Amino acid sequence: MSEDDKSHRNDGLPAGRGLPGLRGTEHIGFTVPDLDQAVDFFVNVIGCEPFYELGPFASDGDWMETALNVHPRAVMKRLKFLRCGNGSNFEIFEYTSPDQNRRQPRNSDVGGHHLAFYVDDIDAALDYLRARDIRILGTPVVRTDGPSAGQTWVYFLAPWGMQLELVCFPRGKAYETGTSRHLWHPAGTAT
Repeated sequence: MSEDDKSHRNDGLPAGRGLPGLRGTEHIGFTVPDLDQAVDFFVNVIGCEPFYELGPFASDGDWMETALNVHPRAVMKRLKFLRCGNGSNFEIFEYTSPDQNRRQPRNSDVGGHHLAFYVDDIDAALDYLRARDIRILGTPVVRTDGPSAGQTWVYFLAPWGMQLELVCFPRGKAYETGTSRHLWHPAGTAT
């Protein structure tokens, strides 16, 4: 083992930095207005695989606030775990709460987010989504310069308004030519 290998963890960070034993993202959790609708969309449109469901969870004391940082009278009606291809698992929640904000955050909002799905053929994926009346936002953006040159992406919306993205870069991204370390890639080409 080289000295360089000894001084770095397998993720490229210097030894001693970050969470001990970190392997990666195990799941991404998000709340939806209707769990059945979300599971149907992620399973039957996106192609995720459903696993187990839990709930309900509620507390007469302060457990919900202490453990989950939600209103003490919030009720986590149900949650469902899904596996989505060769990527992170999803933990999807449905809550009721006296102080619940039912507005879907935009990317520009604090807490805004989106989920990106890597596809091998973005045109075929778009045709598939359009055939299912899924709202596509604009047209695909084709990156031709900068570190992400070689990537094409476009946003689309889940039926309840959650922002999602298709992304494709079959020949890699430009930044990869200048380094031996690459971002994780669901098709398994990252090092």
